[in-house]
Amino acid sequence: MSEFLVRGWNVAIPEVDIGDDIFVVQDDNGTLRRVQVKTSSCTFRQNSFSGQFKIPIWQLKKIADVLVHFIFIVRINETWTKPLIIRQDFLLSYFTDYKLGSEHHGNLNLYFKYTQNKVECSGLDFTKYTSNFTDFPIIIN
Repeated sequence: MSEFLVRGWNVAIPEVDIGDDIFVVQDDNGTLRRVQVKTSSCTFRQNSFSGQFKIPIWQLKKIADVLVHFIFIVRINETWTKPLIIRQDFLLSYFTDYKLGSEHHGNLNLYFKYTQNKVECSGLDFTKYTSNFTDFPIIIN
């Protein structure tokens, strides 16, 4: 939430939890972004580490007027990785077109593998989504 505030966006926590963790709003023009934050502790591997995430498939497929931005972040030792920020429609496309992750009991399970300069899931490169604040430009100096 603090990263959005520093960028000049207003942040609110919904009173009723139906899938969105936070709402991010650009006050001067009313632009609204829905955000779902997914966290994981890391699993160390040889020359890498990974984080496991679970998304209800109904949530991924439920496309509304305002898309959800999924943020994936892994706790490694005493710090967090840079966030992977992926818009819902892009994530859904990876799931349907490229068989991203695995389905289990109505959830999409994702295993992101982090190496020195790359983030992968299901053999696909997700590095470009690292700290991808494209839809959240800085609006204050």
